[in-house]
Amino acid sequence: MKFLLQIPLLGVILVIFNVVMINDPLSLRPNAEAIFSLPLPSGISWEANVSDVLIIAGVILLYLELFKATRTSVGAIIEHVFSLLVFLVFLVQFIVYPPAANSTCVILMLLALLDVVGGFTISISTARRDFGVGG
Repeated sequence: MKFLLQIPLLGVILVIFNVVMINDPLSLRPNAEAIFSLPLPSGISWEANVSDVLIIAGVILLYLELFKATRTSVGAIIEHVFSLLVFLVFLVQFIVYPPAANSTCVILMLLALLDVVGGFTISISTARRDFGVGG
């Protein structure tokens, strides 16, 4: 169970992004076909495509990742390293692999970067408070 807590949640988005990108890279374009529609009280419908759903899921998982970053343990440090690897995979894909050169990859990569920076920052702040270091 502890091993599951060390898996970065944005790594799940990375896997899903890669599956979508390999199977149907055109579905990640902004004008791609909607996968569902949500009627609004204003009378219009909000249509979401695969890219929108991935970004929304990424933002939700980033919140959960930042919440997990408040833990102080050796496992938390390992998770931060895994989060850094997720960011690096997004970065290398964006730079090297042509189907990944899209806005969805950039936004998910920035979410992964925020996870890395936020995770280390929160862990350091929490550790300082827990050990009473500083003023």
